[in-house]
Amino acid sequence: MILLGDNLIPYEELILIDSIWDIEHSLPNSTLIYNYDENLLTYCNKNKLNSAIIVTSIKEAIYSNALGAKYIICEKKLAKNIQKIAENYMFDSKVLAIIEQEKEIEDIALAEIDGLIYKDLLK
Repeated sequence: MILLGDNLIPYEELILIDSIWDIEHSLPNSTLIYNYDENLLTYCNKNKLNSAIIVTSIKEAIYSNALGAKYIICEKKLAKNIQKIAENYMFDSKVLAIIEQEKEIEDIALAEIDGLIYKDLLK
């Protein structure tokens, strides 16, 4: 299970971005987090950059996976549905549910979601 933002578990460098300019001024080898944006998604795919896309629909998740996103990030309820699709179609992307507190880890594990990310990392 992937745990991004947990105090006990080291995790990769994550950088919130909003534009291609932000990408050009980010640290190399970091994972770029952004809200679903087709331009940013295709740019990251063409340049083979690690990306974590915040999605609000199954369609956005499908496109994110098809264009090479490392992580698909979404609310818990949506994560359960996307995880089923990801398993059926063998997504390369990992599905991460957004949580606020440590006590939610068990719920994510029981729902068999690939991992989680703390909401504080998305601000």
